[in-house]
Amino acid sequence: MEKLIQELKTKIIETLSLLDMTPEDIDTDAQLVGGQTGLDSIDVLELVMMVEKDYGVKIDNKELGMKVFASVRALARYIHEKRTDTVH
Repeated sequence: MEKLIQELKTKIIETLSLLDMTPEDIDTDAQLVGGQTGLDSIDVLELVMMVEKDYGVKIDNKELGMKVFASVRALARYIHEKRTDTVH
């Protein structure tokens, strides 16, 4: 799970062109949207597309998105659970 968290931090920075941030700057448990990273709804949309493309995991409604993008750890947990579900 820690490897996935680090990978997601890097992908968030790359996807959103947060050039002045490093993965270490993103608190794993801090609020993603509106938090220290300053993500807004457009950023979330870009991240949803990245998650679907890179991990094959869909986030198809706003309520789910709010839960999933609560923090990097919540996003990693959701991806991990959904990828595990599709394996079985």
